[in-house]
Amino acid sequence: MEVTDVGNKEEGKLWCRKPAPGKGVLLTVVRNAHQTKIRFLHAAFDTTGESFLAGDHHGNIYAFDISRNRFRLVQKTGQACTALAFCLRRTTEFLVALVDNTVKCFDKDTKQLISCMRGHEGAVSSISIHSSGRYAITTSSDTAQLWDLDTFQRERKLNVQQSVGIQKVFFLPHRNTILSCFNDDSIFAWESGTLVCKYQLPVPDCGPRIFYKTFAVTGDGKTLAAGGRSNLLHLWCLEPKELVNVIQMPAQVRAVRQLEFLPDSFDEGASQTLGVLGQDGVMHFINIHTSKLLFHIGSHSNAITGVTVSPTGRHVVAILDNGGISVYSVQSLTQELNKPPLPQLVVIPGGTANQEPSNLKAKVQSEAGQRQTKNKGRAKRVQIHTPSAGSTVEDKENQLPGGLNKKRLVALLKTFGEYPAKYRMFVWRSLLYLPENYAAYSSLTDKGLHSAYLTLHEKYPIKSQKLQRGLQRVLSASAHWAAIFGEVEYLPLITFPFVKLFQNNPMVCFEVVATVLVNWCQHWFEFFPNPPLNVLSMAENILAHHDKELLQHLVDCGITSQLYLWPLLETLFSEVLTRDEWLRLFDNVFSNHPSFLLMACVAYLMCCREPLLLCCQKQDFEYFFHHRNNLNTEDMIKEAYRLMNNTPDDIHPRTTLSDFTPLTKGQYPLFNKYPEFIVEYQNREKEKIRQEEMEYLQERQEVSMLRADLMQRQAEDDAYFAQQALLQKAEEQRRNILAQEEAKLTQQRKKLTAMKRELKLNELQLLDANKKRLLKHQQDHHVSQIQKLDQEIRRKMDLREQETAAALQDLEMKQMELEIQRRQLQQQLCKEQFRIERQVEEEAQLLMKSAKKEEQLQGADANKKALGGFLAEACQPGSDSSWQRDVAKGPPHLDWLQRKRERLAVFDRRALAEGDRLTDTWRDTAGREWDEVVNDRAHLMEQQQSRPATHTTRGVIYRPSFTTSRTETADAKPANSGATPKQAGSNTVCLNASSPAASTSTIFSLDRGRAHLDSKERQLIKDIRDLRQRLVTRAKEGSVA
Repeated sequence: MEVTDVGNKEEGKLWCRKPAPGKGVLLTVVRNAHQTKIRFLHAAFDTTGESFLAGDHHGNIYAFDISRNRFRLVQKTGQACTALAFCLRRTTEFLVALVDNTVKCFDKDTKQLISCMRGHEGAVSSISIHSSGRYAITTSSDTAQLWDLDTFQRERKLNVQQSVGIQKVFFLPHRNTILSCFNDDSIFAWESGTLVCKYQLPVPDCGPRIFYKTFAVTGDGKTLAAGGRSNLLHLWCLEPKELVNVIQMPAQVRAVRQLEFLPDSFDEGASQTLGVLGQDGVMHFINIHTSKLLFHIGSHSNAITGVTVSPTGRHVVAILDNGGISVYSVQSLTQELNKPPLPQLVVIPGGTANQEPSNLKAKVQSEAGQRQTKNKGRAKRVQIHTPSAGSTVEDKENQLPGGLNKKRLVALLKTFGEYPAKYRMFVWRSLLYLPENYAAYSSLTDKGLHSAYLTLHEKYPIKSQKLQRGLQRVLSASAHWAAIFGEVEYLPLITFPFVKLFQNNPMVCFEVVATVLVNWCQHWFEFFPNPPLNVLSMAENILAHHDKELLQHLVDCGITSQLYLWPLLETLFSEVLTRDEWLRLFDNVFSNHPSFLLMACVAYLMCCREPLLLCCQKQDFEYFFHHRNNLNTEDMIKEAYRLMNNTPDDIHPRTTLSDFTPLTKGQYPLFNKYPEFIVEYQNREKEKIRQEEMEYLQERQEVSMLRADLMQRQAEDDAYFAQQALLQKAEEQRRNILAQEEAKLTQQRKKLTAMKRELKLNELQLLDANKKRLLKHQQDHHVSQIQKLDQEIRRKMDLREQETAAALQDLEMKQMELEIQRRQLQQQLCKEQFRIERQVEEEAQLLMKSAKKEEQLQGADANKKALGGFLAEACQPGSDSSWQRDVAKGPPHLDWLQRKRERLAVFDRRALAEGDRLTDTWRDTAGREWDEVVNDRAHLMEQQQSRPATHTTRGVIYRPSFTTSRTETADAKPANSGATPKQAGSNTVCLNASSPAASTSTIFSLDRGRAHLDSKERQLIKDIRDLRQRLVTRAKEGSVA
């Protein structure tokens, strides 16, 4: 059996050498990583049946391809899987249910995540795919959900009460039907398209309740098998919806874990073989129609926890309890089914020619393990043959169990040299007439291991534990059968080849070994415990007859038959032949008389005569007969047949050895062809020795206990004194260590003081350096601050100059605006005066006209004079008294004219007062604005700290002057009034001093406070220079230190 360790590999080969066709277990896969076994949990086949997926509890998904002999890691999910299934439509995609209650779809070629489906609250226990590949059903304990695999969306959800619970929900193969199975053993069928309930299977009322846990459906969807907490199986026929059969499993099966139908290519989906996995970890395959056990896989020591069957029925993958995976070949497991068909003729002994055919008809029935008929309705054809009386005895001798004929087998053997490997075991069992006494063999094995073979592994160590246990079991059964076989030292050498050949069927192995001991080992034990000298003498006589030269050479070299014949017989040629050569030889040995084995020994000597004639030393002969040699087995077998035919009867072993005698059925025959007194004496002596050995062992155990106590006490005393010595030594060591530590501590203190002094010096140096660096940093900072101040002063001076220039420009603009306003006012005043004068002239003209009329009355001259004086006074508002006097002297009808003049005089005075007020207001506003400009400039000069002395030059800024004048003209008329018109002179206004002058312009000066500002500026420049000098001196002192 090939064991493949996946380990941490991502891909590799399944097996280095392809398994033999006859092996049931093709492969066993395990995974060990970092000395830890990682368990596989689930497996799933694809549609081809040659590749399957397997997931372990670390979340790794592996793809195993049996046909291509490859495996590879297809996905790492990071968490254990609870179910696996391949998609039927897209063959590279597969579904995996994880412990986080999600179902994910991956592509095994690209290793990409296709989709993640969520919705379950519990772990998903099964995934069922519809035959079309479009839909999938995932089942957990609380719900079942229907998914569309094209869109990966949930279509429907089945919820049940918590008290009921869901066992499994799945699609029927090739049908649009969904079966839902619940904890109360109820089974419902639903239409997959509409989810309408089609029918319900009736719950059986009679008989014990099974408590369904697992279900299986045939490929055609017509038969349902159900099992649970019982050894009973229910078979339902889904078309009539009735329970058709109840199958009871063997007593060792108390509960059913899993059911799987085994598909067949020729049954059109109507599977007849059902696999039943019991609680004991063994899966039994039975025929559901005959209820006959066909074969089984697994064992109690290698239990199975889960099984997956390929869709083609060629392979079975079993998840083992130890975490591994075993891949079984169904074709190899059904060896009994692959036996040749039974003969089609029935031989009836003692028949006569005149018997009627109706009396000769016999019904042929197949035994357990025979190939079952695919078509139940087809009847077997039975031919009736009436043999002659003369051939009856010969036919009896050649007729073998199982319908074989020995004569034909021998002819086949002589033609091909060996039997077909596929049918060799079957042929051997037929040739040896094995009785298959199960009960007798069980009684032998129930006695346990024989005391003679308890320590067999010490003398014959075997790497395989299975072979070791099988060899011990067969040898113990042989020793319990006959006492001598517990004393024969070479019996393991005889038995081992057959144990290795029949390791899966220990009972057949025992019966083959017993048959060999009874027939081919005749007279071997008569001289026990010495080699069989009588048998060796027969072989020596044959060699002396056919090759005297070789025998004489052996005698001359002092080589006896115990050296050149007995090694071949006691090992049955297993040491000098390969496996295939040994099998070919024993095909001929079992097909001939028991004397053929001695002839084969002589034939081996004669075929190797050339190298034997060259050997002279005893060690060379011993080596030659215990190791493989370059020999043609076919020539040796032909030589053995020649010796069988050409050896005279007087020396032929056939006359001494009995014919072949098979084992008896029911009970094994009594074997006593050995000196019983010697065996009994040896048994008594061995028993005596064993008792003495037991007493000796008991006494030795007591002495060893006393010695152990003594040694323990002595060890305790020695340990006490050693402990005291160690304590004293430790105390001295501690004192020395303390002294050394004190010396070290003193040195360390000195070093520490020196280090502290050095650290202080370094600290002082660092402080000085830091101080210098700080001073330099402060100096640089002050310099940078001074530079910043210089730049700020320059910037502010420039800004102030710009602001001053802007203020001056604004002042000029305001002066210009005031000038414009003044001129506009003058224009308005002139216009008003012109209007008034026009009005006065108009009134004067009216008066003149009226005066003319009066002059006509009073005289023209007097009126003219009076009128001229009136006009002169009206033009000069300042001369009111004379004008009023003249008017008062006028005639009475001129009172309204006097009142009009008075109103004109009042209006003129108001206009003059308003013009004076506007002029004073403009002068005050201009003076205040200019004072503000001068104050701002003085404040700016105070902030300047490093302004050169050359900037102290002062100047006077002159601004254009303006003149306000008002001229009043009046025509002096000295005849009636002595008043002269008032003339208004123009005044010059200065912002610094308001003294009248004869100038016609106003001058603005900026000299107010200039001397004070110059003194402050000079003092600030001096302080800055002193500060710079002190900083330079301090920097020089720091650098010198």
